[in-house]
Amino acid sequence: MEWSIIIDGLFTALEPMNMVWLIFGALLGTIVGILPGLGPATGVAVLIPLTFGMNPVSALILMSSIYYGALFGGSRSSILINTPGDGSSIAATFDGYPMTLKGQAGQAMSIAAMASLFGGIMAIFGFIFLAIPLAQFALNFGPAEYFMLFLFTLSAVVALSTGKMIKGFVAMFAGLAISTVGIDLQSGVHRFTFGVPHFTDGINFIVIIIGIYALGEVLYNMFPKKKGQQPKNDQAIGSKWFTKEQWKRSLGPIFRSGPLGFFLGVLPGSGGTISSLLAYSTEKQLSKRKDEFGKGAVEGLVAPESANSSAAVGSLIPMLTMGIPGSGTTAVMLGALVMIGITPGPLLFENSPDLVWTLINSMFIGNLILVIINILMVGMLIKVLRTPANVLYPIVLVLSFIGAYTLGYSTIDFYLLIIAGLIGLLMRVLDYPVAPLILALIVGGEMEQNMRRASIIYESPQAIFFASPIATTLFFLTLLSLSYPLILKLFKWRKGTGTGASM
Repeated sequence: MEWSIIIDGLFTALEPMNMVWLIFGALLGTIVGILPGLGPATGVAVLIPLTFGMNPVSALILMSSIYYGALFGGSRSSILINTPGDGSSIAATFDGYPMTLKGQAGQAMSIAAMASLFGGIMAIFGFIFLAIPLAQFALNFGPAEYFMLFLFTLSAVVALSTGKMIKGFVAMFAGLAISTVGIDLQSGVHRFTFGVPHFTDGINFIVIIIGIYALGEVLYNMFPKKKGQQPKNDQAIGSKWFTKEQWKRSLGPIFRSGPLGFFLGVLPGSGGTISSLLAYSTEKQLSKRKDEFGKGAVEGLVAPESANSSAAVGSLIPMLTMGIPGSGTTAVMLGALVMIGITPGPLLFENSPDLVWTLINSMFIGNLILVIINILMVGMLIKVLRTPANVLYPIVLVLSFIGAYTLGYSTIDFYLLIIAGLIGLLMRVLDYPVAPLILALIVGGEMEQNMRRASIIYESPQAIFFASPIATTLFFLTLLSLSYPLILKLFKWRKGTGTGASM
C-alpha cells in the first residue's frame, strides 16, 4: 500500500467540483431514502444521464454518495412514521418507532446517524485492507451456500418472535408463498398469475412493504387508541441529542454489527435487508435486556443501522473487484460505470488505483457530511410529529401511492398496495410479526432457485446441508438459532426450579 496514492486520492476527493457532487449526492440520497418506495437504486438510476460526459471519478463519487446517503435517510421515515423507505430500513421500525412513541424521536434519529457513521467507517477500513481477499472468499459461495445463508437468515428472524414463534412461521410461509408468484425461471410455467400480465415478473416486494407499513399504520391509527399509544405532544418530543447512557449502551452493538454487515454485504445478493435483520436478531440474542427489544431499546436501533451502512460499502467490493454487483443498486452502478468507460474487475486496483483511493477517501468524507446533514435535519423532521393526524396521514397515503406507482407504472399496484395495507392491519391487530413475511418475500425467489440448482448439482436435497464446510456451518447455525429460544426457556426454568428448591 503506497501512502502517496492514498494522499493523492484524498486531495482528488477534496477538489471543489468533486465535493459539490459529493454533497449533492449525499443530500439527494437522504431525500430519496426518506420517500417510501424510491430507495438508492432509483436515485442512482434517475441520475445516470447526468453522469454521461462527466469525469469518471466524479461520476463514481456521485453515485456512491447517493447510495449510502439513501441508507442514512431510509431510517428517518422508519423512526418517525413507521414507514421504511426500502427493505434495508425495515429493522429500524422495530425499536425506532417505539422510541418515537416514547417521546425520543430526536434521540433516535441522531443516534441512528452516528451508528451509520461508525458502521460506514468500519466498512471503509475493511475495504482498504480486505477487499481482494473477501472478494475471493465470496467466490466460494455457490447455490448450496446461498440457500443455507438465506435459510439461516430466515430462521434467525423467526427466532425473534419470542413467545409467538408459530405466528412467525406462519408469516414466513406467507411471504414465501407470495414470492412464488410469476414465471418459474426454470420451467417457464406461470404460477399464480391469474392471467394478469403484470404478475408475470412477480410481485414487487417494495409495494408490499409500503402497504403493510405505511397503509397498515394509517389504517391502524384510525382505531381508538389506549392512553400511551400515541406519540407524545409538542412539549414531550424530547431532546434532539442522545444521552450518555444511550451512547454507552450503543457502543457494543455498533461495533459488533458493523463487521457483520460488511462481511454479508460482500456476498452478492445478500444486501442490506439481510444484514440489518441478522444484526438485529444477533443483538437481541446477545442482549441482557431482551424484554426491551421492540419497545424502544436503543440497541435494537443502532445494530441494524450500523450493519446496513457497512453492508453498502461491502457491496461495492464484488462490483469493483470482480464486476459482480452485490446489490440492486450496485447493479445499476455497474451498468453506468461501463457506459462511462470504467471497467470493473481484478485489474481495476492495479490499472486505476487513483480512482479506487479517491472513492475510498470520498466515502470517508461523505459519511462525515451525512452525519452533519442528518443531525441538522432532525429539528425539521421532528416537526412531522407535530403535524395534525388529519394532515399527516393523507400525505403518507399520497406518498405511498406515488411510490407504488413509480415502481411499475401500473394501477394494479394500487390494488396490491391496498391488499397489503389490510394484511398489515390484520397482522397488527392479531399480533403477528411482520419481519418474517417481508424477509421471506425478498429472499424467497433467490432461495428457491438456489435450492433447485443445488439439488441438481448434488442429486439429493439432503446433500445441500453438507455440500461444503460453509454450508454445514450455516446449517448448524440455523438449528442453533431455532433452538436457542427453547434452550433459553429451559435454562430459565431449571434456574427457577433450583432457586425454589434451595428455598
